[in-house]
Amino acid sequence: MSDLTHAQRIERSHIALMRSANFALLSGIILLGESTAKDGVPTAYTDGLNKVYGREFMDKLSDKQLNFVVAHENFHVLYKHMTTWRRLWDEDAKLANMACDYVINQQIVDLDPGNDVIELPKLKLCLDEKYRGWDAKQVYDDLKRNGKGSGGAGQPDDSFDEHGFDKAQQRTEQEAKDIEAAIDQAARQGDILAGKAGGKSAREIGAIPEPQVNWREQLQEFVQSVCAGRDSSTWRRPNRRWLSQGIYMPSPYSESIGAVVIGVDTSGSIGVDEVNQFLAEVVKITQDMPPERLHLLYWDTEVAREEVYAPGEYDSLTASTRPTGGGGTDPNCVKRFVDGMGTKPELVLMLTDGFIFGDWPDFNEPTLWVSTSDNKSTYGKTIHIK
Repeated sequence: MSDLTHAQRIERSHIALMRSANFALLSGIILLGESTAKDGVPTAYTDGLNKVYGREFMDKLSDKQLNFVVAHENFHVLYKHMTTWRRLWDEDAKLANMACDYVINQQIVDLDPGNDVIELPKLKLCLDEKYRGWDAKQVYDDLKRNGKGSGGAGQPDDSFDEHGFDKAQQRTEQEAKDIEAAIDQAARQGDILAGKAGGKSAREIGAIPEPQVNWREQLQEFVQSVCAGRDSSTWRRPNRRWLSQGIYMPSPYSESIGAVVIGVDTSGSIGVDEVNQFLAEVVKITQDMPPERLHLLYWDTEVAREEVYAPGEYDSLTASTRPTGGGGTDPNCVKRFVDGMGTKPELVLMLTDGFIFGDWPDFNEPTLWVSTSDNKSTYGKTIHIK
Protein backbone atom coordinates (compact mmCIF):
# COMPACT_ATOMS: atom_id res chain seq x y z
CA MET A 1 0.00 0.00 0.00
CA SER A 2 1.42 3.40 -0.97
CA ASP A 3 1.95 6.07 1.65
CA LEU A 4 0.63 8.62 -0.83
CA THR A 5 -3.00 9.67 -0.92
CA HIS A 6 -5.10 8.77 -3.95
CA ALA A 7 -4.95 12.38 -5.14
CA GLN A 8 -1.16 12.39 -4.81
CA ARG A 9 -0.88 9.16 -6.79
CA ILE A 10 -2.95 10.64 -9.60
CA GLU A 11 -0.76 13.73 -9.59
CA ARG A 12 2.40 11.62 -9.67
CA SER A 13 0.98 9.67 -12.61
CA HIS A 14 0.29 12.95 -14.41
CA ILE A 15 3.88 14.03 -13.88
CA ALA A 16 5.26 10.68 -15.08
CA LEU A 17 3.22 10.87 -18.30
CA MET A 18 3.99 14.53 -18.98
CA ARG A 19 7.73 13.96 -18.47
CA SER A 20 7.73 11.00 -20.82
CA ALA A 21 8.56 11.63 -24.47
CA ASN A 22 6.12 8.82 -25.29
CA PHE A 23 3.12 10.44 -23.60
CA ALA A 24 3.99 14.16 -23.56
CA LEU A 25 1.35 14.62 -26.28
CA LEU A 26 -1.26 14.16 -23.50
CA SER A 27 0.13 17.02 -21.40
CA GLY A 28 -2.48 19.60 -22.32
CA ILE A 29 -5.32 17.09 -22.11
CA ILE A 30 -4.22 15.95 -18.64
CA LEU A 31 -4.63 19.51 -17.35
CA LEU A 32 -8.19 19.80 -18.70
CA GLY A 33 -11.13 19.26 -16.36
CA GLU A 34 -10.85 17.59 -12.98
CA SER A 35 -9.02 14.38 -12.11
CA THR A 36 -10.33 12.92 -8.86
CA ALA A 37 -10.51 9.70 -6.85
CA LYS A 38 -13.90 8.62 -5.54
CA ASP A 39 -15.56 5.78 -3.70
CA GLY A 40 -18.19 3.77 -5.53
CA VAL A 41 -16.46 3.93 -8.92
CA PRO A 42 -15.65 0.33 -9.97
CA THR A 43 -12.66 1.23 -12.12
CA ALA A 44 -12.31 4.57 -13.93
CA TYR A 45 -14.61 6.98 -15.75
CA THR A 46 -14.58 9.99 -18.07
CA ASP A 47 -17.36 12.20 -19.36
CA GLY A 48 -15.20 13.56 -22.16
CA LEU A 49 -13.61 16.22 -19.94
CA ASN A 50 -13.31 15.09 -16.32
CA LYS A 51 -11.60 11.87 -15.21
CA VAL A 52 -12.57 9.87 -12.12
CA TYR A 53 -10.72 6.91 -10.61
CA GLY A 54 -12.15 4.47 -8.10
CA ARG A 55 -10.21 4.43 -4.83
CA GLU A 56 -10.47 0.66 -4.29
CA PHE A 57 -9.50 0.10 -7.91
CA MET A 58 -6.44 2.32 -7.54
CA ASP A 59 -5.34 0.37 -4.45
CA LYS A 60 -4.94 -2.72 -6.65
CA LEU A 61 -2.75 -0.98 -9.22
CA SER A 62 1.00 -0.48 -9.31
CA ASP A 63 2.28 2.96 -10.31
CA LYS A 64 2.88 1.89 -13.92
CA GLN A 65 -0.54 0.24 -14.09
CA LEU A 66 -2.10 3.45 -12.84
CA ASN A 67 -0.16 5.34 -15.51
CA PHE A 68 -1.81 3.10 -18.11
CA VAL A 69 -5.29 3.79 -16.73
CA VAL A 70 -4.68 7.55 -16.54
CA ALA A 71 -3.33 7.60 -20.10
CA HIS A 72 -6.36 5.56 -21.20
CA GLU A 73 -8.89 8.06 -19.79
CA ASN A 74 -7.04 11.03 -21.25
CA PHE A 75 -6.91 9.43 -24.69
CA HIS A 76 -10.71 9.17 -24.56
CA VAL A 77 -10.78 12.96 -24.05
CA LEU A 78 -8.19 13.65 -26.76
CA TYR A 79 -10.21 11.68 -29.32
CA LYS A 80 -13.52 13.26 -28.18
CA HIS A 81 -14.96 9.75 -28.00
CA MET A 82 -17.94 10.75 -25.86
CA THR A 83 -19.29 13.07 -28.55
CA THR A 84 -17.81 11.69 -31.76
CA TRP A 85 -19.31 8.24 -31.30
CA ARG A 86 -22.59 9.07 -29.57
CA ARG A 87 -24.53 7.55 -32.47
CA LEU A 88 -22.71 4.24 -32.06
CA TRP A 89 -23.38 4.24 -28.32
CA ASP A 90 -27.11 4.79 -28.95
CA GLU A 91 -27.09 1.81 -31.31
CA ASP A 92 -25.06 -0.58 -29.11
CA ALA A 93 -23.47 0.84 -25.96
CA LYS A 94 -21.44 -2.28 -25.25
CA LEU A 95 -19.92 -2.39 -28.71
CA ALA A 96 -19.19 1.35 -28.76
CA ASN A 97 -17.37 1.10 -25.42
CA MET A 98 -15.28 -1.84 -26.61
CA ALA A 99 -14.45 -0.25 -29.96
CA CYS A 100 -13.13 2.93 -28.35
CA ASP A 101 -11.02 0.90 -25.92
CA TYR A 102 -9.52 -1.29 -28.64
CA VAL A 103 -8.28 1.84 -30.41
CA ILE A 104 -6.80 3.42 -27.28
CA ASN A 105 -5.23 0.35 -25.68
CA GLN A 106 -3.29 -0.63 -28.78
CA GLN A 107 -2.04 2.92 -29.16
CA ILE A 108 -0.81 3.09 -25.57
CA VAL A 109 1.03 -0.22 -25.95
CA ASP A 110 2.61 0.93 -29.22
CA LEU A 111 3.78 4.20 -27.65
CA ASP A 112 5.61 2.39 -24.87
CA PRO A 113 6.54 -1.11 -26.07
CA GLY A 114 9.30 -1.40 -23.47
CA ASN A 115 6.95 -0.64 -20.57
CA ASP A 116 9.16 2.19 -19.40
CA VAL A 117 6.15 4.19 -18.21
CA ILE A 118 3.12 1.91 -18.35
CA GLU A 119 2.21 -1.64 -17.47
CA LEU A 120 -0.99 -3.42 -18.43
CA PRO A 121 -3.32 -3.93 -15.44
CA LYS A 122 -4.29 -7.49 -14.61
CA LEU A 123 -7.68 -7.08 -16.27
CA LYS A 124 -9.40 -8.43 -19.34
CA LEU A 125 -8.62 -5.64 -21.79
CA CYS A 126 -9.82 -4.84 -25.29
CA LEU A 127 -6.47 -5.31 -26.99
CA ASP A 128 -5.81 -6.82 -30.41
CA GLU A 129 -3.02 -5.94 -32.83
CA LYS A 130 -5.51 -6.51 -35.62
CA TYR A 131 -6.98 -3.11 -34.82
CA ARG A 132 -3.73 -1.16 -34.96
CA GLY A 133 -4.37 2.05 -36.90
CA TRP A 134 -8.16 1.54 -37.04
CA ASP A 135 -10.67 4.12 -35.83
CA ALA A 136 -13.51 3.26 -33.45
CA LYS A 137 -16.12 3.01 -36.23
CA GLN A 138 -14.03 0.49 -38.14
CA VAL A 139 -13.51 -1.59 -35.00
CA TYR A 140 -17.21 -1.30 -34.13
CA ASP A 141 -18.26 -2.61 -37.54
CA ASP A 142 -15.79 -5.49 -37.34
CA LEU A 143 -16.95 -6.50 -33.85
CA LYS A 144 -20.54 -6.36 -35.03
CA ARG A 145 -19.83 -8.55 -38.03
CA ASN A 146 -18.27 -11.09 -35.69
CA GLY A 147 -21.27 -11.22 -33.35
CA LYS A 148 -19.71 -9.36 -30.42
CA GLY A 149 -22.63 -6.98 -29.98
CA SER A 150 -25.44 -6.99 -27.44
CA GLY A 151 -27.04 -9.79 -29.38
CA GLY A 152 -24.07 -12.10 -28.78
CA ALA A 153 -25.03 -14.67 -26.15
CA GLY A 154 -22.88 -14.53 -23.03
CA GLN A 155 -20.65 -11.80 -24.40
CA PRO A 156 -19.50 -9.50 -21.59
CA ASP A 157 -18.49 -5.89 -22.10
CA ASP A 158 -14.70 -6.16 -22.12
CA SER A 159 -14.27 -2.39 -21.75
CA PHE A 160 -12.78 -2.07 -18.24
CA ASP A 161 -13.74 1.57 -17.65
CA GLU A 162 -16.98 3.56 -17.85
CA HIS A 163 -17.74 5.97 -20.68
CA GLY A 164 -19.95 8.96 -19.92
CA PHE A 165 -21.79 9.35 -23.21
CA ASP A 166 -24.95 10.39 -21.33
CA LYS A 167 -23.13 13.01 -19.28
CA ALA A 168 -21.58 14.49 -22.41
CA GLN A 169 -25.01 14.59 -24.08
CA GLN A 170 -26.49 16.59 -21.19
CA ARG A 171 -24.23 19.56 -21.80
CA THR A 172 -25.60 22.62 -23.53
CA GLU A 173 -24.53 23.37 -27.07
CA GLN A 174 -22.34 26.23 -25.85
CA GLU A 175 -20.72 24.04 -23.19
CA ALA A 176 -19.97 21.40 -25.81
CA LYS A 177 -18.43 24.04 -28.10
CA ASP A 178 -16.26 25.39 -25.31
CA ILE A 179 -15.03 21.91 -24.37
CA GLU A 180 -14.19 20.98 -27.95
CA ALA A 181 -12.28 24.25 -28.37
CA ALA A 182 -10.40 23.56 -25.13
CA ILE A 183 -9.52 20.03 -26.26
CA ASP A 184 -8.21 21.30 -29.59
CA GLN A 185 -6.06 23.89 -27.85
CA ALA A 186 -4.82 21.34 -25.30
CA ALA A 187 -3.90 18.93 -28.10
CA ARG A 188 -1.83 21.65 -29.78
CA GLN A 189 -0.08 22.39 -26.49
CA GLY A 190 0.69 18.69 -26.08
CA ASP A 191 2.14 18.59 -29.59
CA ILE A 192 4.54 21.40 -28.71
CA LEU A 193 5.74 19.61 -25.58
CA ALA A 194 6.00 16.29 -27.41
CA GLY A 195 8.14 17.96 -30.06
CA LYS A 196 10.50 19.38 -27.45
CA ALA A 197 10.73 15.98 -25.75
CA GLY A 198 11.42 14.19 -29.02
CA GLY A 199 8.22 12.15 -28.84
CA LYS A 200 5.33 11.60 -31.20
CA SER A 201 2.70 14.29 -31.65
CA ALA A 202 -1.07 13.94 -31.67
CA ARG A 203 -0.93 14.60 -35.41
CA GLU A 204 1.50 11.73 -35.97
CA ILE A 205 -0.80 9.22 -34.25
CA GLY A 206 -3.84 10.52 -36.12
CA ALA A 207 -5.59 12.43 -33.33
CA ILE A 208 -5.21 15.70 -35.25
CA PRO A 209 -5.20 15.28 -39.04
CA GLU A 210 -2.94 17.27 -41.34
CA PRO A 211 -4.27 18.54 -44.65
CA GLN A 212 -3.00 16.21 -47.37
CA VAL A 213 -3.76 18.28 -50.43
CA ASN A 214 -1.73 21.28 -51.59
CA TRP A 215 -4.73 23.58 -51.62
CA ARG A 216 -2.71 26.73 -52.23
CA GLU A 217 -1.57 25.36 -55.57
CA GLN A 218 -4.58 23.38 -56.79
CA LEU A 219 -7.40 25.44 -55.31
CA GLN A 220 -5.81 28.75 -56.24
CA GLU A 221 -5.59 27.65 -59.84
CA PHE A 222 -9.25 26.63 -59.72
CA VAL A 223 -10.36 29.89 -58.05
CA GLN A 224 -8.37 32.01 -60.48
CA SER A 225 -10.25 30.46 -63.38
CA VAL A 226 -13.53 31.15 -61.57
CA CYS A 227 -12.78 34.70 -60.43
CA ALA A 228 -11.08 35.94 -63.57
CA GLY A 229 -11.61 39.59 -64.45
CA ARG A 230 -11.73 41.10 -60.96
CA ASP A 231 -8.84 43.19 -59.72
CA SER A 232 -5.47 41.79 -60.80
CA SER A 233 -3.77 39.89 -63.59
CA THR A 234 -1.39 37.01 -64.23
CA TRP A 235 1.07 36.21 -67.00
CA ARG A 236 0.68 32.47 -66.30
CA ARG A 237 -2.42 32.33 -68.48
CA PRO A 238 -2.32 34.44 -71.71
CA ASN A 239 -5.33 36.60 -72.46
CA ARG A 240 -7.06 34.87 -75.41
CA ARG A 241 -8.65 38.12 -76.53
CA TRP A 242 -5.24 39.49 -77.58
CA LEU A 243 -3.63 36.23 -78.73
CA SER A 244 -5.56 36.32 -82.01
CA GLN A 245 -3.79 39.59 -82.79
CA GLY A 246 -0.36 38.20 -81.95
CA ILE A 247 -0.14 40.19 -78.71
CA TYR A 248 0.86 38.41 -75.46
CA MET A 249 -1.05 39.99 -72.55
CA PRO A 250 -1.77 38.76 -69.00
CA SER A 251 -5.13 37.25 -68.14
CA PRO A 252 -7.09 39.05 -65.41
CA TYR A 253 -7.96 37.24 -62.17
CA SER A 254 -8.74 37.92 -58.54
CA GLU A 255 -7.51 36.34 -55.30
CA SER A 256 -10.71 37.35 -53.51
CA ILE A 257 -13.57 34.85 -53.17
CA GLY A 258 -17.25 35.61 -52.71
CA ALA A 259 -19.68 33.20 -51.06
CA VAL A 260 -18.51 29.59 -51.11
CA VAL A 261 -20.47 26.39 -50.50
CA ILE A 262 -18.55 23.43 -49.10
CA GLY A 263 -20.48 20.17 -48.98
CA VAL A 264 -19.03 17.54 -46.63
CA ASP A 265 -20.15 13.94 -47.17
CA THR A 266 -21.28 12.46 -43.81
CA SER A 267 -22.95 9.35 -45.18
CA GLY A 268 -22.69 5.99 -43.46
CA SER A 269 -19.61 5.01 -45.47
CA ILE A 270 -17.63 7.93 -44.07
CA GLY A 271 -15.56 7.28 -40.94
CA VAL A 272 -14.50 9.84 -38.33
CA ASP A 273 -10.98 10.01 -39.79
CA GLU A 274 -12.38 11.05 -43.16
CA VAL A 275 -14.69 13.67 -41.59
CA ASN A 276 -11.74 15.06 -39.61
CA GLN A 277 -9.62 15.09 -42.76
CA PHE A 278 -12.34 16.94 -44.66
CA LEU A 279 -12.58 19.53 -41.87
CA ALA A 280 -8.81 19.96 -41.94
CA GLU A 281 -9.07 20.78 -45.64
CA VAL A 282 -11.94 23.22 -44.99
CA VAL A 283 -9.87 25.08 -42.40
CA LYS A 284 -6.91 25.20 -44.80
CA ILE A 285 -9.12 26.74 -47.46
CA THR A 286 -10.34 29.51 -45.13
CA GLN A 287 -6.75 30.23 -44.07
CA ASP A 288 -5.36 30.49 -47.59
CA MET A 289 -8.22 32.32 -49.30
CA PRO A 290 -10.89 33.51 -46.82
CA PRO A 291 -14.29 33.67 -48.58
CA GLU A 292 -16.71 36.51 -47.96
CA ARG A 293 -19.09 33.90 -46.56
CA LEU A 294 -18.88 30.16 -46.08
CA HIS A 295 -21.87 27.83 -46.24
CA LEU A 296 -20.73 24.53 -44.71
CA LEU A 297 -23.16 21.72 -45.54
CA TYR A 298 -23.23 18.20 -44.08
CA TRP A 299 -25.09 15.79 -46.36
CA ASP A 300 -25.97 12.16 -47.00
CA THR A 301 -29.22 11.71 -48.97
CA GLU A 302 -30.36 15.13 -47.71
CA VAL A 303 -28.59 18.21 -46.44
CA ALA A 304 -28.61 17.32 -42.74
CA ARG A 305 -27.12 20.59 -41.50
CA GLU A 306 -26.07 24.03 -42.77
CA GLU A 307 -23.58 26.21 -40.91
CA VAL A 308 -22.78 29.74 -42.09
CA TYR A 309 -19.46 31.40 -41.24
CA ALA A 310 -18.08 34.86 -41.93
CA PRO A 311 -14.52 36.24 -41.80
CA GLY A 312 -13.36 36.31 -38.18
CA GLU A 313 -15.21 33.08 -37.38
CA TYR A 314 -13.09 30.64 -39.37
CA ASP A 315 -10.50 30.02 -36.64
CA SER A 316 -13.20 28.60 -34.36
CA LEU A 317 -14.79 26.44 -37.06
CA THR A 318 -13.43 23.09 -35.90
CA ALA A 319 -14.62 23.76 -32.34
CA SER A 320 -18.10 24.98 -33.27
CA THR A 321 -19.01 22.71 -36.18
CA ARG A 322 -21.37 19.76 -35.67
CA PRO A 323 -21.05 17.09 -38.38
CA THR A 324 -24.47 15.51 -38.96
CA GLY A 325 -25.62 12.65 -41.15
CA GLY A 326 -25.12 8.92 -41.50
CA GLY A 327 -27.50 7.72 -44.21
CA GLY A 328 -26.95 6.96 -47.89
CA THR A 329 -24.94 9.03 -50.36
CA ASP A 330 -26.73 11.27 -52.85
CA PRO A 331 -24.90 14.53 -53.66
CA ASN A 332 -27.88 15.69 -55.70
CA CYS A 333 -29.35 16.91 -52.41
CA VAL A 334 -26.61 19.56 -52.29
CA LYS A 335 -27.47 20.74 -55.79
CA ARG A 336 -31.12 21.10 -54.79
CA PHE A 337 -30.09 23.03 -51.72
CA VAL A 338 -27.75 25.36 -53.64
CA ASP A 339 -30.37 25.94 -56.34
CA GLY A 340 -32.76 27.05 -53.61
CA MET A 341 -30.37 29.52 -51.96
CA GLY A 342 -31.30 33.17 -52.09
CA THR A 343 -27.86 34.19 -53.35
CA LYS A 344 -25.76 32.37 -55.92
CA PRO A 345 -22.42 31.16 -54.52
CA GLU A 346 -19.21 31.87 -56.39
CA LEU A 347 -18.19 28.22 -56.36
CA VAL A 348 -19.03 24.85 -54.81
CA LEU A 349 -16.54 22.45 -53.21
CA MET A 350 -17.69 18.88 -52.62
CA LEU A 351 -15.73 16.59 -50.27
CA THR A 352 -16.70 12.92 -50.48
CA ASP A 353 -15.42 9.35 -50.58
CA GLY A 354 -16.86 9.13 -54.10
CA PHE A 355 -19.14 6.15 -53.44
CA ILE A 356 -22.51 7.60 -54.42
CA PHE A 357 -25.93 6.30 -55.35
CA GLY A 358 -27.30 7.40 -58.70
CA ASP A 359 -25.86 10.12 -60.93
CA TRP A 360 -23.34 12.81 -60.14
CA PRO A 361 -25.05 16.23 -60.06
CA ASP A 362 -24.25 18.89 -62.61
CA PHE A 363 -24.08 22.13 -60.60
CA ASN A 364 -24.82 25.45 -62.24
CA GLU A 365 -21.86 26.88 -60.33
CA PRO A 366 -18.16 26.09 -60.91
CA THR A 367 -17.56 22.91 -58.90
CA LEU A 368 -14.49 21.24 -57.46
CA TRP A 369 -14.79 17.66 -56.16
CA VAL A 370 -12.36 16.29 -53.56
CA SER A 371 -12.52 12.50 -53.41
CA THR A 372 -10.79 10.07 -51.04
CA SER A 373 -11.25 7.28 -53.57
CA ASP A 374 -10.36 6.95 -57.23
CA ASN A 375 -13.97 7.65 -58.20
CA LYS A 376 -14.36 10.79 -60.26
CA SER A 377 -17.28 13.09 -60.91
CA THR A 378 -18.59 13.27 -64.44
CA TYR A 379 -19.00 17.04 -63.97
CA GLY A 380 -16.56 19.66 -62.72
CA LYS A 381 -12.97 19.07 -61.64
CA THR A 382 -11.96 16.24 -59.27
CA ILE A 383 -8.93 16.14 -56.96
CA HIS A 384 -8.03 12.86 -55.26
CA ILE A 385 -6.65 12.68 -51.74
CA LYS A 386 -5.63 9.60 -49.74
